[in-house]
Amino acid sequence: MSTTKTQSNLYTIMEERKSVRVYDSAFKIPQVELEAIIQEATSAPSSSNLQPWRFLVIQDEAVKTELRAIANNQEQVETSSAIIAVLGNAEMYQQVEQIYTQNVAEGHMGEAQKDLMITNTLRTYPAAPLEVRKNIATFDAGLISMQLMLIAKEKGYDTVTMGGFDKEKFAQRFELPEHIFPVVLIAIGKAAAPAYGSSRLPLKDIARFI
Repeated sequence: MSTTKTQSNLYTIMEERKSVRVYDSAFKIPQVELEAIIQEATSAPSSSNLQPWRFLVIQDEAVKTELRAIANNQEQVETSSAIIAVLGNAEMYQQVEQIYTQNVAEGHMGEAQKDLMITNTLRTYPAAPLEVRKNIATFDAGLISMQLMLIAKEKGYDTVTMGGFDKEKFAQRFELPEHIFPVVLIAIGKAAAPAYGSSRLPLKDIARFI
């Protein structure tokens, strides 16, 4: 088998995506574009297809200034076009009937499989400890976050993820329900300066084949 990397569009986007922290504050992404990016990102996989991600998209300049104080004074919070807060839903099972009914309507499964999936989900997820459900939602939020950033890059926008913020203050400021919790902030906009390059550990240090 050849080990030559095929330079597909995906590889190009993956290599060009960098964590950008200096943004053109005058550049604004139209909301319709932000909506399209999030919509396209929802093709990401999730546990039992329960899609436990939610988004709060912050474009208002005054609110971004407030958020900067919550986010360890990171400049990109204010200068990027928008901040996409990726949230987790610890009660993801609540919409199981809607999700699997839609699966049937779109021809992805039959009624019998739908009923089985709903029964199994409602037997398993509500009984799981909150910490377990939050871990599931956090993992799935990570999957859609990466997909979102690659889609943004393909459309010509730059991004950076931020985990360094006060999650408790964030939840209070934006009045999140108890079962909804912040996972990560994604700044999105147009770079005003090149991002730093970064090294990666060699494969022999991170993978073992048996």
